[in-house]
Amino acid sequence: MGRYRWTICSLVFFATTVNYLDRAVISLLKPYLEVEFKWNSGDYANIEIAFKLAYSLGMLGVGRVIDKLGTKMGYALSTFLWSLAAIGHAFVSSTLGFSVARAFLGVTEAGNFPAAIKTTAEWFPQKERALATGIFNSGSNVGAIIAPLSVPLIAESIGWQWAFIITGALGFVWLILWFWLYEVPARHAKLTKAEFDYIHSDVDDLAAVAVETQPKVSWFKLLTYRQTWAFVLGKFLTDPIWWFYLFWLPDFLNKQYGLKGTAVSLPVAVVYILSSIGSIGGGWIPMNFIKNGWPAFKARKTSMLLIALCVFPIVFAQKLGQVDMWLAVLVIGIAAAAHQAWSANIFTTVSDMFPKRAVASVTGIGGMAGGLGGIALTALVQKRMFVHYESIGQLDKAYFIMFWICGAAYLLAWVLMHFLAPRMKKIDIDA
Repeated sequence: MGRYRWTICSLVFFATTVNYLDRAVISLLKPYLEVEFKWNSGDYANIEIAFKLAYSLGMLGVGRVIDKLGTKMGYALSTFLWSLAAIGHAFVSSTLGFSVARAFLGVTEAGNFPAAIKTTAEWFPQKERALATGIFNSGSNVGAIIAPLSVPLIAESIGWQWAFIITGALGFVWLILWFWLYEVPARHAKLTKAEFDYIHSDVDDLAAVAVETQPKVSWFKLLTYRQTWAFVLGKFLTDPIWWFYLFWLPDFLNKQYGLKGTAVSLPVAVVYILSSIGSIGGGWIPMNFIKNGWPAFKARKTSMLLIALCVFPIVFAQKLGQVDMWLAVLVIGIAAAAHQAWSANIFTTVSDMFPKRAVASVTGIGGMAGGLGGIALTALVQKRMFVHYESIGQLDKAYFIMFWICGAAYLLAWVLMHFLAPRMKKIDIDA
């Protein structure tokens, strides 16, 4: 049992891989682009802010669009547009042009996670959602693994423009597979009754046996629930940490250890290989607790506390790196793995607490909050701090402060989420 739902999970995994591959390319081309366009840390931070701001604004409405169009057409439209945006980077000839290209990429890539979480809610019973989320979310790590292994090689062989074109074109391959294989369970011609019944086996999931026809829920109503704010604050505090790894890890390895070009490929790949393990492991931990009789929400929150504790050792990354660079890579990799394990669970809390017709909208609200958190971290901390310490030749102090922020963010997020949603309470929006 499970042939089709895991096929769907594989498709979402592929889309998430392409999504993160496309957004990671620029961090690996930074050394080439710095020379060609004469960027400093401030210029790069501004381009990063353009992406995050557009991503946040995209999240403002993308969940509603996906809820309205449905997962099939909503996911396809988002992927088509972000693939065009990724390829468009190759034709940019100025720093301003890169900001515009990144903004277009950000607003279109915003559709991935609301569509992915909604797809998971449609195709998996509650007890399997964290594992399914962990599997598809590991695509973000695979994308980040493929990027350092391919992008510098492409750039050095045939030019940085082709790195954007080749990676961006993968989205069109996914679109072919998506239209060929995807349909919602209620309309899937080859889905067996046994698997259909298993997908809808949750006691409180009886409404999912048909395509939902209830009116969509307004943002204003969703924002009246403490559960929405628990998710929003959790994303606001922790999403920026992952974006820091994604956009600044190659720069850290370059500035701290002198790694350039293809030399950065292996350590970056190792970090994201560990992240993939963390993503799937993060889905397995609560599933194992549930199989041992724990309530789903208790299993989820206990897992998230353990995961938050696993991030904290990153504060020692530079000290360990003084002994051996690979110790720093290892501890950063463990923290990145813990983030992905955290993501597998925090995303699943939405489908735990909200009806399926609101899942994409709540995910969009949280995604917007994560983007705004990323903007705040970049503008208020990274941009000012990194430029200042770089100007006085003490960039290592900027990274030291950032690693402390990374170590504390998840514990703070867990405390706030526990305060806002101490117990599992399924939202009855129509009550």
